[in-house]
Amino acid sequence: MLENLALFAWFLGTFFTAGPTVQLNDAIITGIDAANVSKFLGIPYALPPVGSLRFRKPVPFEITSDRNVQSYGPSCPQQKVGFVPFNGSADISAFGNNPVLNYAPGEESEDCLTINVMRPLDTGPQDRYPVVVWIYGGAFQFGNAESHDIMGARIVKRSVALGTPVIYVAMNYRSSAFGFLGGQQVFEEKVGNLGLWDQRLALSWVKRHIESFGGNSSQIMIWGISSGAISVALQMIGPDSGENKEDLFHSAFMQSGATIPIGHITEGQKHYDFLLKETGCAKPGIDTLNCLRILDYPILKAAVDKSPSVSDYTSLNLAWVPRADGEFLKDNPQRMTQRGLVAKVPFVSGGVDDEGTVFGLSSRSVTTEEDFRQYVHEIFAPKAPIEELDPLWTLYPSIPSEGSPFDTGNNNTFLSPQFKRMSAFQGDVVFQAPIRFFLQSLSGRQKMWSFLSKQLKYLPALGSFHGSDFLLTLMEDYLIRFAVRHDPNNGTEPVWPEYTRESPQRYIFPPWFGTPTVQLDTQRADQMAFLTNLSLAYPL
Repeated sequence: MLENLALFAWFLGTFFTAGPTVQLNDAIITGIDAANVSKFLGIPYALPPVGSLRFRKPVPFEITSDRNVQSYGPSCPQQKVGFVPFNGSADISAFGNNPVLNYAPGEESEDCLTINVMRPLDTGPQDRYPVVVWIYGGAFQFGNAESHDIMGARIVKRSVALGTPVIYVAMNYRSSAFGFLGGQQVFEEKVGNLGLWDQRLALSWVKRHIESFGGNSSQIMIWGISSGAISVALQMIGPDSGENKEDLFHSAFMQSGATIPIGHITEGQKHYDFLLKETGCAKPGIDTLNCLRILDYPILKAAVDKSPSVSDYTSLNLAWVPRADGEFLKDNPQRMTQRGLVAKVPFVSGGVDDEGTVFGLSSRSVTTEEDFRQYVHEIFAPKAPIEELDPLWTLYPSIPSEGSPFDTGNNNTFLSPQFKRMSAFQGDVVFQAPIRFFLQSLSGRQKMWSFLSKQLKYLPALGSFHGSDFLLTLMEDYLIRFAVRHDPNNGTEPVWPEYTRESPQRYIFPPWFGTPTVQLDTQRADQMAFLTNLSLAYPL
């Protein structure tokens, strides 16, 4: 009798706790159903990059035995970044809740290379739904997939409501020094851009396995915002110089990011040397990279946390970024874009009107004309002869009405006399100019669409700040349509026209949440042209 009761209890427990299953090779993985979405979480796609695998390219891993995949894995190591705007405005300080910029929560570990899949309930291999692969942002310094769990589930449910179901995928990848170490020895050992290699391996995993989850391996869209969007653009270049030989993706959606003006990986030597000094690895006659590999994790992490972050004075001139290494990135990404060495897939690329305001907060000590000129030269154009920067001082004048937040007259000058000028320059040099260059370089070669959000324009100081389109979930219906049909239009809203060099039209989301309009992408033409030429000549 007792044996029968025990068996019955076991049966009930198994029946009511079993989740959705997927067969991967010879293994069965079991996920979890939650709020009309099936989730498969924390699936390893690479061996843990620890010990001798630290600072090396990811090594593929395949599950070979049954397991539950019902919770997220740890975040990759997060660089300590502090966002402390200023006192005096709750509205402005609220930007610290921006998931694009926020330090990712939860457990951290170097053993972090996992991937997560969400699909509509009762999806099977026969469904072959389009796939959206999310690459998170975070200034190449922080971020994780778990932070976007609610967003991923929302996209899956919204796609079902629209009658066009999609599958959502997000991976963890290494960031900061763990993913983007630079320097001569890194170049010689061919271990640069590890975060991009992580993303690439995850995309290969998706290509190989997504049909088992009910996805279409021939209809994969990669999507990102901020450094995630930059990552998408760099995946479009990729180690095969844009040929996309592995057929890893078929469309792309980029919010506030494109190929950026970065130079050779040896330009990161000073940051490499900083780590050596902080960790005691700066000893003559030793293999310094091996020294960093065998360090206890807390020692290395503490040193990384002392390196410059996006919230520091140097702001968007980041210490740990992708750089041309001759392998993943054969050359300066903008040069490769100029030569058309980009995957020939349809894409959307756009941003927000005031990309630079969040980043201008960290340089409020720039208050005079001399300060501004010194900052631009030392931080963003250290290799350019000072006289070559003369046009920039008039292209970005010390006139508040011409600064960012744009179209706000003389308002928003209470932070610093140079704040709006600094914000305009930083937003253009890192975001707006590269986006326009990307679009115009590839015009006529493949289908493309562009947008600009002006929503939240009248938020004090920040305006339509970096990441605001993401916070407002502004683009989600458009990206679902683009993943499904490679066209953001739905046939009822104002038509979103394709972007061409002859007619560079952008979809404009207005300040007051009204009906979108269409405008030519011609604002600040002289400024964009100057910054593009400057970055091509003197990449960071």
